[in-house]
Amino acid sequence: MPLLTFETDRREQFRDITDEVRAAVREQGSGSGICVVYSPHTTCGVTVNEGWDPDVAADAVRHLGELVPRFRGWRHAEGNSDAHVKTMLIGASVTLPIDGGDLALGQWQRVFLCEFDGPRERRLRVTCVSA
Repeated sequence: MPLLTFETDRREQFRDITDEVRAAVREQGSGSGICVVYSPHTTCGVTVNEGWDPDVAADAVRHLGELVPRFRGWRHAEGNSDAHVKTMLIGASVTLPIDGGDLALGQWQRVFLCEFDGPRERRLRVTCVSA
């Protein structure tokens, strides 16, 4: 099961990782089936959304910041409670269809690593199951 490593460069960002996930799918040689992209981090999630217009990701980061403010009198001592809650909302994984050895995404869809406590190094697991 491939382990993909990414560096993030901001505290909060949606980083397009579609090409790296596609390469991992090809490496595993799945013709058709499913691919699970999983984040083992508690302050970093994974999602699928529009990748054509970068304003969509920027809007998502901004809106999550409005829903879950960074400074709100959180009890968690590390000062990153907002990152934990945002990750709970986004989720730690996505399950994607594979068809013809490639991700079967919609026309505008891309896979995003959702960083909420960066910058830092992140590792994601990519597991493919053939049908």
